[in-house]
Amino acid sequence: MAQAGTSSGPYRRQGGQMRITDVLRGKGTQVVTVPPDTKVRRLLEILAEHRIGAVVVSQDGVSVGGIVSERDIVRAFAKRGAAVMSEPVTAIYTADVHTITPDISLDEVMRMMTERRVRHAPVVIDGALRGIVSIGDVVKNRIDELETERAHLTDYITGTR
Repeated sequence: MAQAGTSSGPYRRQGGQMRITDVLRGKGTQVVTVPPDTKVRRLLEILAEHRIGAVVVSQDGVSVGGIVSERDIVRAFAKRGAAVMSEPVTAIYTADVHTITPDISLDEVMRMMTERRVRHAPVVIDGALRGIVSIGDVVKNRIDELETERAHLTDYITGTR
């Protein structure tokens, strides 16, 4: 079962920084999930239909049983060929999911994604799936945060405030 953080400890919020809650407020909390018996061929259709790079594998749409991404499909296809298309997603997914909580800072999520080499992190509250954040979401929000900071500094320096 997925847990917030890792064996080295949970990823916690740093004071005053933008948090995952802020990211979810902008992008929403909808998460595309698939049941464990979904075939890889159907998974490809779902990824294309929703224009996303990963889905959470969940028996009930609330718990996190795993995550499967385009990269997982490519790696499995390279090893086993077209036969992978008729296999269940559980044959290629990642069961050890690195989840986060809404109060974690963007800096901590960037660090976790870099250290763990993951591009998607499900957001979990009390064991229930509440959203998903991609590295693209994190980067976009970090850029927005830096641009706002730059504008405030420019205003301060030029006295236009």
